[in-house]
Amino acid sequence: MTFLELAYETLKKIQAPLTDKQIWEKSQELGFKIESAGKTPWRTIGARIYIDIKENPQTKFIKVSSRPTLFFIKDIEINKKEEKRIEKEIVEIEKENEHYNEKDLHVLLTYFLKASPHFECVAKTINEKVSHRGKKGENEWLHPDMVGVHFSFDDYNEQTKKLINRFNIVKCDLFSFEIKKKVTFSTLRQYYFQAVSNSSWANEGYLVALDYGDDSDLMEEMQRLANSFGIGFIKLNPDYVEESEILVQADHKDELDWDTINKLAEKNKDFAQLIDFITEDLQVGKIKSKYDRVLSEEEMKKYIDDKQIKENK
Repeated sequence: MTFLELAYETLKKIQAPLTDKQIWEKSQELGFKIESAGKTPWRTIGARIYIDIKENPQTKFIKVSSRPTLFFIKDIEINKKEEKRIEKEIVEIEKENEHYNEKDLHVLLTYFLKASPHFECVAKTINEKVSHRGKKGENEWLHPDMVGVHFSFDDYNEQTKKLINRFNIVKCDLFSFEIKKKVTFSTLRQYYFQAVSNSSWANEGYLVALDYGDDSDLMEEMQRLANSFGIGFIKLNPDYVEESEILVQADHKDELDWDTINKLAEKNKDFAQLIDFITEDLQVGKIKSKYDRVLSEEEMKKYIDDKQIKENK
């Protein structure tokens, strides 16, 4: 078995994007053997896959994110019966909540992000419809639904802000969000890896939902996925939006994936505008740009009532 064969068979079996080290660890759990494995075989796996993606037009592999670097395979065999069942379930969820769209939940998340002590950030919707068209599948799962920005100058008084600006050390944290109406055990993996694909570039990435299934195994699986891939989960509360919860905390990464940020800015004008907003606000040391508007408490209540946004209990 070659390193590429080992990687392909492991990814095919696991059916989830993995880092080079995770590919090696899972391959050993599955009992795959390879000759002459050195002390760090995962590095060899990563190098072989990377070269294959770059130089082989018929490569079976794709890279779905850079930090962490996650690899997947193009022609993964999907159980068509299960795929149709999941699609049917998603359609049923949409019918249950057809009086509002996923985009309508952006207003709730914007409100929560501003009020939450963990985030304390402004946010901007990223509309995938304004992206430049590429090859079929090129932009699939590329764009997050929303991006949140926390500026460090918000944490300090005026004197400290002046000192920070003087030393040019002001920074910001970026949060990426994939938003759904409802997450069930059946739809979890599809939704979760969509979030992995379009949110792993940020300091923290989250899957967000108004509702989630009452399957006892769902949160256990969610936590297991978070332990492996670092994407968290936020449950929106339509009755008291400020009491929405981070049910699974995302891993915090100190470094941003600048390659993906650059690609997003090139592909999507909303994201490019967000970069301009952040740059301008960092320069002046205050938030002046027009991010998504945060509704007042009264406006929020009216908005939720008008849209009939509620959990299906």
